Amino acid sequence: MKLFPYGHATHPQWQMAAGLVLAQLRAYMALPGYASAPTLALLYITDHYAAQAQDILDYLSAELPAVTDWSGTVGVGIASNNVEYFDEPALAVMLCELPHDQYRVFSGVSPLPPASTGLFSAHTALVHADAGTPDVAELIDEMAQRTESGYVFGGLASSRSGTVQFALSGHGNVKGQGAASGVFSGGLSGVAFARDPSGGMVLMSRVTQGCQPVSGNHEITACDGNVVTELDGQPALDVMLEDLDVSLDEPREALAKVRNTLVGLSHPEDMPSGPRILHAGQFGSEVLVRHLIGLDPARKGIAITDTPVVGMALAFCERNREAARADLVRVCAEIREELEPEELTLEIASALHLPEAESAPHAARRIAGAIYVSCSGRGGPHFGAPSAELQIVRRALGDVPLVGFFAGGEIARHHLYGYTGVLTVFTEMQES
Repeated sequence: MKLFPYGHATHPQWQMAAGLVLAQLRAYMALPGYASAPTLALLYITDHYAAQAQDILDYLSAELPAVTDWSGTVGVGIASNNVEYFDEPALAVMLCELPHDQYRVFSGVSPLPPASTGLFSAHTALVHADAGTPDVAELIDEMAQRTESGYVFGGLASSRSGTVQFALSGHGNVKGQGAASGVFSGGLSGVAFARDPSGGMVLMSRVTQGCQPVSGNHEITACDGNVVTELDGQPALDVMLEDLDVSLDEPREALAKVRNTLVGLSHPEDMPSGPRILHAGQFGSEVLVRHLIGLDPARKGIAITDTPVVGMALAFCERNREAARADLVRVCAEIREELEPEELTLEIASALHLPEAESAPHAARRIAGAIYVSCSGRGGPHFGAPSAELQIVRRALGDVPLVGFFAGGEIARHHLYGYTGVLTVFTEMQES
């Protein structure tokens, strides 16, 4: 398995950043352990470059003519191996070597066909979406239904200026693309991946939560629109105040506590079946964190940024640095342990256990590349220092090629999440 070449850079002028990235990519492609004939490029830019998105895509695709397909988007921050770029102009690229018949770039002008058509059978998909698209959560769910696994991953573009997405195929397998430039605003785009029957390349994905529950689960027994009026048959506002140990008789203290409170929702059908490993003080991937946006004293209800239904479970929660750090380490460790071979040669063991300053991506990790999409409210500041989140990923997962971005909402399974990280790796199937 060949490692995916990747590069990242920051510079006030996009041409300089692109040149630095190209130099890194070409250097990696010349190494024997890296892919030398990549076909698919993942491109992420910070919003400082949003206005130059078309120029950047045109330049990079012209400089890498053998790379036929491009996908990506914009974020208020972007990520790469061990580093994140916030509030500065930057871009990151990873080149994936995949057979053309095992993936398909899609966009609004060339949507992913349903599996029933037989044109392309998607097992999963990387999805980039515009938060301003009407019914975006429903579109994500519909996209998941177009895959065999029902699982998609990715995130919503985030930008303080224009939001853009990259979706370009030069291989001729995208009908309807016509004269499309490859840069889009609105809707959904991304890359669908077929199941590799040989097991030569598979994708493994995990969700890490960034909030800690401060109450047990309550059943929603009455609601109206986005207002929850009853929990466990009791007025929802009263239940919340009791859980938070505050009173409206002391409005300043109560308001401060409520402002830092969110809710975790879960659908009964999303609850894991069979035995479940519980992690104290952490949510599972079935929980969707949503903002608490208002109180309704007349109905003793609470308003949230979702439309709940009777029967859903609701828990109150808050953002917590230590819980987020522990959960991120956990999901990285799960992936690493699942992929680590039972026996290591001395050469491989030495390569994998070098000091951090001397380490480098190694095929023995069985990870060709990784994509990390995190919430724009996470990143270094939430984890205590610049690039701290990506440094945790590197220490816990190992030194692997990685790109990604900080999103306005994270996509995993068939849901739109908040305050989460979604880590996906390209790996080879374990031999039995």
